[in-house]
Amino acid sequence: MRGIALRTARGALWVVLPAELALVVCLVGGVRITGAVLLAAEALVLGVLVLEGAVMWPLYTARRRAGDGRRAAALSAVRAVVPVAVRRLMVHELRAMHSLAVWAVRRRHRIPEGALPFSYTEPQTGTMWAFFFASVLETVVLALVIPWPLVHLTLLVIGVYGTVLIVALHAACVTRPHVVGADGSLRLRYGALFDLRVPASLITAARVERRYDAGGLVRVGEDGVLDLAVGSQTTVTVELAEPVEFVRPLGRRGSARTLRFHADDARAAVAALGRKPVTLAPRPVTPVTPERTAPSSTPGPPA
Repeated sequence: MRGIALRTARGALWVVLPAELALVVCLVGGVRITGAVLLAAEALVLGVLVLEGAVMWPLYTARRRAGDGRRAAALSAVRAVVPVAVRRLMVHELRAMHSLAVWAVRRRHRIPEGALPFSYTEPQTGTMWAFFFASVLETVVLALVIPWPLVHLTLLVIGVYGTVLIVALHAACVTRPHVVGADGSLRLRYGALFDLRVPASLITAARVERRYDAGGLVRVGEDGVLDLAVGSQTTVTVELAEPVEFVRPLGRRGSARTLRFHADDARAAVAALGRKPVTLAPRPVTPVTPERTAPSSTPGPPA
């Protein structure tokens, strides 16, 4: 019985999210929707939330009885009910919002001492700002033409949030660059969506190689090649001694032995990967010898 309820709760999330998206698309497209349909949609969302809570609560209480803390029990219940893809999307958005705050104070995310950061945002900057201005224009136009107060408020909130999210996604890419460590290791990133660490011992060769690919952000070929493209292009190719595993943005796992990614300064990135590891030698300690003082003269007899 519990298994059926769990599968029902998981399936409900995949049903209600596309239904809400379809409703918004219809409203934006000018399709007239009656108040009864809107009420039914809101009731559906409320029902799904109640269902999720009803399924999570027994899981939470069971973990609490097993000795888990409140946080651990809550996370266990969420992992059991909410699909991995939905959880990862929520985490990506939270990290993007955090990156927006980091970008506002002109800082970068986790650049170790001695490491070299390499940006990759140049091919997409113009496109991201075009999306931003289009989102602002769309939000303003919808705010002026939608007459129904509830729909007006809903679309206004969605429009403002979408506009902020576009800036946050770009901020995540700016504040989370690729990193070549002082030991020669490589960290490939794309904002908050992708993060891959490669030890220096696995890197056998790196070269500048500009390629254009019409595929998506992360694409893995049958020959074990990972393409992490920005603006449908990559500029650096790295060969590895053995495959490395990675996690895709929505949770699927893969492995690759050849990495192709974009860096705005590809030659500098390849030069950094080819440099010798930087080790900080300890400072020599100079032994301290005590100073010798002249022997005191023997005092003469008293006069």
